[in-house]
Amino acid sequence: MKRFSIIGIGAIALIAGISFAGQIPVVSNIFHNDAAIAQNAKKGPVQLRLDAEKKVVQDNQGKQTVTWQALQGQVVVQPGDVLRYTVTGGNNGDKAVKNLSINQAIPQGMMYVIKSATVNDKQGAKITYSIDGGRSFVENPTIKVTLPNGKEEIRPAPANAYTHIRWNFGSSVSAKETVKGTYQAQVR
Repeated sequence: MKRFSIIGIGAIALIAGISFAGQIPVVSNIFHNDAAIAQNAKKGPVQLRLDAEKKVVQDNQGKQTVTWQALQGQVVVQPGDVLRYTVTGGNNGDKAVKNLSINQAIPQGMMYVIKSATVNDKQGAKITYSIDGGRSFVENPTIKVTLPNGKEEIRPAPANAYTHIRWNFGSSVSAKETVKGTYQAQVR
């Protein structure tokens, strides 16, 4: 048991010590309320955090109110529940980080809620999406559909086709600056 723990600690230290050089995007695939550290050797550390909240709709005398309940520990969700994920990136270094991008996979068993992604007011920030497992990203994903008459037509990709979201935070994130992106996903 102790040997396994030491190996686990070594793996965590190895992951925390990985460096990102140049303009390689930082990737976040954490699905729990926790922090992850990525180190850009030339620009300074970037700390990533992923938080999740569950949409709660209450009916008060015919008037619906929406609140968001933070998810912590073991949580049970039902098909149809909507979760809001918030990805936060903090540049804790003394120098700017250039071309920071954060990629987030849509969790398995969930479907992206179209047009729910947001980004804080960072100048030059942009949101793109992938429908091919994270291999390519575009602002408005489309698919080719064959009509009954045999003609092909390009249409917006359906919500269940989305696999990843990418936030690009412009040309530079200043020292000590925090950037944030959100999106919603529905439990299938």
